[in-house]
Amino acid sequence: MSVIEDIFVHPKTCYKFKNKSVDDSTLHELYELTKWGATSFNSSPMRLKFLKSTEAKQRLSKLVSDDNVQKVIDAPVCTIIGMDVEFWIDLPKNYLREDAKKYFENDKVKSEVTAFRNSSIQGGYFIKAASALGLSTGPMSGFSNEDVDKEFFSETSIKSNFLCRLGYAADDGFFDRAHRYNFDEVAEIL
Repeated sequence: MSVIEDIFVHPKTCYKFKNKSVDDSTLHELYELTKWGATSFNSSPMRLKFLKSTEAKQRLSKLVSDDNVQKVIDAPVCTIIGMDVEFWIDLPKNYLREDAKKYFENDKVKSEVTAFRNSSIQGGYFIKAASALGLSTGPMSGFSNEDVDKEFFSETSIKSNFLCRLGYAADDGFFDRAHRYNFDEVAEIL
């Protein structure tokens, strides 16, 4: 089995995790791998909250749909993948080719769209980095962004994008793999 297959082919969405904690050092390593992925203007808007404590996960569980409550509580870690919509403040140190801050600082819509797009890209890197470290992931929607923002990012320029549960998969932690499109069904070379 190749490393590429271990990262890109074999991982599936995990629905049940072992009762095994994820070390803080592993979460640091996960971020260290994730941060190197490309984003436009090296904007790097992703911000993370790793919820490990029962108290933190219970706070979040009140803000998710009913079918996600137990998933949040049972995961060793539930990560809020957020985005700093004022990422442009740091562009002078993150993007050295020109003063790119000027493209965003007076355009709230452009800032939010760019933050959303690039934090989503970083979220993909996050999921693949987790696979590389032997972690299983369960990305999630099914929550109130507004309520999560109020509860976890109050009085900041950070907004939530999506949730991702992390841990070590239980033996019965997956469903059977569903269909994936073939190249010719979704791609065209022009």
